[in-house]
Amino acid sequence: MEERRLGPVVGLGTWNTFGGDEELARSVVDAALEAGTRFIDTSPMYGRAERSLAAGLDGRREQATVASKIWAGSLTEGRQQFERQCAWYGRVDVEQVHNLVAWREHLPWLEAERARGLIGLLGVTHYQSTAFQEMAEALRTGRFDTVQLPYNPTERDCERLLLPLAAELGVPVIVMRPLGVGALACWPPQPSELEPLAAFGVETWPQALLKWALSDERIDVVISATSSPEHARVNAAAGTPPWFGAEERELVARLATRT
Repeated sequence: MEERRLGPVVGLGTWNTFGGDEELARSVVDAALEAGTRFIDTSPMYGRAERSLAAGLDGRREQATVASKIWAGSLTEGRQQFERQCAWYGRVDVEQVHNLVAWREHLPWLEAERARGLIGLLGVTHYQSTAFQEMAEALRTGRFDTVQLPYNPTERDCERLLLPLAAELGVPVIVMRPLGVGALACWPPQPSELEPLAAFGVETWPQALLKWALSDERIDVVISATSSPEHARVNAAAGTPPWFGAEERELVARLATRT
């Protein structure tokens, strides 16, 4: 497997967070950057999140790796989305085809923009395990640089096909839903049950879940979406070593599947 190019890091997600609230976006981005977060993921699918993120990064765009997406059934709409992203960010560090929508049609012009330097890495995403075979097909073309998929102790389907394939191809993996769309974080274990993880810098249940994913050496980035500056600070701490071993990962998985 090639050396990782993106992580391991905890990234900031923008799904269902600050929407069109630019003031909130700035406060969350402030906290994330101060805590060391550099990878920020967004999409045209997320309402006005892209525009708000641009406002939040005003004057410090160079501090962040911006990952956005093309979510369009037509080439015209896809190009319009990209033009807006370039206006907001100057360039897109990681441009992803969202949920595989028309990926074959979009790929040629996205590759051309990558060659021009307006895109850093090209990726593909999907949230449903039923799409994993097609995701694998896309990766096997050798034309994508990253893959984004769901991964947490209750969603492990990617372990069968996509994670081994990404490792074989040297493709960095970006994890969505590390907290299970927030569901896992709603039922935290007792503090005493997390004590064995204290030596790994874990103070909260979300940190345990984020570090669980990052401790898989095939994972580069875990995206944690939040509208809370304090949560952004706390979550970022999970992106530093030491990493869990097999015993610690099993503990987290057992606690997650019990809750």
